[in-house]
Amino acid sequence: MSASPAPRTPYVRESYLALYLTARLKTHLHVLTQRFATDRLTALAQSKGFIPKPVCEVLFICTHNAGRSQMAAALMDHHAQGRVHVRTAGSQPAARIEPAVVKALADVGLDASAEFPKPLTDDVVRAADVIVTMGCGDACPVYSGKRYLDWDLPDPADKSLEEVHAIRDLVDARVRDLLNELA
Repeated sequence: MSASPAPRTPYVRESYLALYLTARLKTHLHVLTQRFATDRLTALAQSKGFIPKPVCEVLFICTHNAGRSQMAAALMDHHAQGRVHVRTAGSQPAARIEPAVVKALADVGLDASAEFPKPLTDDVVRAADVIVTMGCGDACPVYSGKRYLDWDLPDPADKSLEEVHAIRDLVDARVRDLLNELA
């Protein structure tokens, strides 16, 4: 089944094309585009001051947005219970989240099956209050007035489930520390 043409609204079209470039399966691309474009437009409106940010915004970035950043986002969202808004992105997003990462999160009761790698965009960086990078190097933009943290964590790609569990636990400890600082 082939994907239908890209949407016509420029911002939505840009989001569609960004996801299309890395999507392995195009079947649900329109749904993912809607989620991605909505989140980007919300971030843009927040960064411009058009809508308020009710809670602190944390952006987790890693190269492929398929491992560390997804784990960090799921764990932060779980522990924060609405006290923090979480976004993720990748400087070179993968086609899908690492299956071992989805499993490692499921093993602690977190469902990441609906998540997907998202490209790093200017609007989500500008909306973030705290930006946590994990191995994306020079691809991560730097803006004044933002708090940056760089977490040196192993990449879970091609690791055993046992190794991914260990990485998940390292990420969880850092997430809890950050959440305590933000509280």
